Amino acid sequence: MSQQGARRNTRGGGAAWALVITSVAGFMAALDNLVVTTALPSIREDLGGALHDLEWTVSAYTLTFAVLLMFGAALGDRFGRRRLFVVGITVFTAASAAAALAPGIDSLIAARAVQGVGAAIMMPLTLTLLTAAVPAERRGMAYGIWGAVNGLAVASGPLVGGSLTEHISWQWIFWLNVPLGLALLPLARLRLAESHGTGAPLDIPGTLLASGGLFGVVYGLVRGPVDGWTGSVVLTALFAGVALLVGFVLYSTRAKNPMLPMRLFRSRAFAGVNAASLLMFLGMFGSIFLLSQYMQGVLGYSPTEAGLRMLPWTGMPMLVAPIAGMLSDRIGGRPVVAAGLFLQAAGLGYLASVITADASYAIQLPGLIVSGIGMALYFAPASALVMSSVAAKEQGIASGANNALREVGGALGIAVMSSIFAAQGGYASAQTFVDGLRPAVAVGAAMVALGGVAALAVPARRRTGGQGPETAPKTDPAAEPVDEPALAPAAPTPRP
Repeated sequence: MSQQGARRNTRGGGAAWALVITSVAGFMAALDNLVVTTALPSIREDLGGALHDLEWTVSAYTLTFAVLLMFGAALGDRFGRRRLFVVGITVFTAASAAAALAPGIDSLIAARAVQGVGAAIMMPLTLTLLTAAVPAERRGMAYGIWGAVNGLAVASGPLVGGSLTEHISWQWIFWLNVPLGLALLPLARLRLAESHGTGAPLDIPGTLLASGGLFGVVYGLVRGPVDGWTGSVVLTALFAGVALLVGFVLYSTRAKNPMLPMRLFRSRAFAGVNAASLLMFLGMFGSIFLLSQYMQGVLGYSPTEAGLRMLPWTGMPMLVAPIAGMLSDRIGGRPVVAAGLFLQAAGLGYLASVITADASYAIQLPGLIVSGIGMALYFAPASALVMSSVAAKEQGIASGANNALREVGGALGIAVMSSIFAAQGGYASAQTFVDGLRPAVAVGAAMVALGGVAALAVPARRRTGGQGPETAPKTDPAAEPVDEPALAPAAPTPRP
């Protein structure tokens, strides 16, 4: 960021404004992951369509979002992060209005796909813009609030979708984004300072390989439970996706300016936190997807009632994540992230053990609370670990890669846990639902626990000069990562 832009940002209360703008933008993008799930019966009643079509109202967004995240980050690094952030908000807001006005199921699916494009552009840039605006010594708390808002959006999607559908209409799950997007557009232009990445040319071959590979993998994952894992289309998509991703890795190790430098994964901090993120979203997404159906289909709650009863889990990030961010500033992110993942795994394991066809809410409550605290402890420090594990000029692509892995983890979680559910139980009765749910949630708990193990691979904070835990991060935004600086030699800081 230029000195002129930094001065303008400071005069305008840049840190506070950046936190508000990026948090709201992240909320919109994260909310739309699962907001449609509880509205599907109403959408089918109004627009028609087979079950296959209805599933694509969810999958179309997931696909384009996951596939284009790294490309969106690369565009921002190349052409200006604020500029592309505004473009992303514009596309997302317009597509939300188109979804609300959709006259048929096909047009709704198309609008959802375009929504995913807008989200893929703006979401990875939220963290880079926030990092550029907030002083290093206050980033833990800022990441905490940002993480709390995003965590709440992911987890409360079914509640928001169900409440709006039940009390107004399903169209309002999309209309909700329009005033928020329109309010963000002038604020982003006036209150955010422009910044760029390395300025390297776009990596077109890498973009095609990564986007094609992610498309194949995510497509195969979302279609596997429906079409069967041995179906020719699913197997072709999975094998082709994996082959393209392998090609992307091999290409990126040799390319001069790769979209995602493979050397970043030689950093234990970067590799560990990304593995933890993938496994955490795998366990969390799949569990929320099934437990929200359990509360409605087995226990008989309405969508709103089910969402309210999940608030001890889904609402906990708003209370705990800011504290977790400040705690990570003091003792480092690794112990906070690992503790959060182990707590969430314990909460899910408890739920898997007590769920029955007539379980009372009181017996479920401890598991919901522990899972919520664990999720809240994860979000803020994980974001800080991602952004501090790379050089400032590479933070855009690091954010894009982390968000892409989260989305792939979420799609994988829903696919894997739905398959376990279908193999062990089903929808025939309350008992068969529980028979499938319990092993699925147990697997989700195990995946989150593995994420905790991965988090422990992140290097501990260093102690310096007798000042206790590592002193505050360097204020120089071009500082290199601290865990393995020899792998990414520092470049001279450009002067305007």
